[in-house]
Amino acid sequence: MAELPGQYTGIKKRFKKLLKAVENLGKATSDSGPLDEKTSHLIQLAAAAAIRSEGALHSHTRRALKAGAKPEEIYHTIILLTSTIGFPTVSAALSWADDVIKKQKP
Repeated sequence: MAELPGQYTGIKKRFKKLLKAVENLGKATSDSGPLDEKTSHLIQLAAAAAIRSEGALHSHTRRALKAGAKPEEIYHTIILLTSTIGFPTVSAALSWADDVIKKQKP
């Protein structure tokens, strides 16, 4: 498993019951429909971009890649948002995706 961000692990240590509930909610939502894991993470990545959550975008970029998404699919997911969330937000999201994608081994 990839290393979890320090903020997440800190919250998990301090609020064990809360994080268990959050993790269970994530599993329940994933298991509640027909979308595959890659598509689910691309959707969540788009939502993270829309709310300008750098940490969530990093997380769902990593998870989407692990689920088989290609970098081009991640970039396309983000640029599709241009007319909805605006170019400056899309530009920021692309840079956050690059943070993860550029760390990948070739």
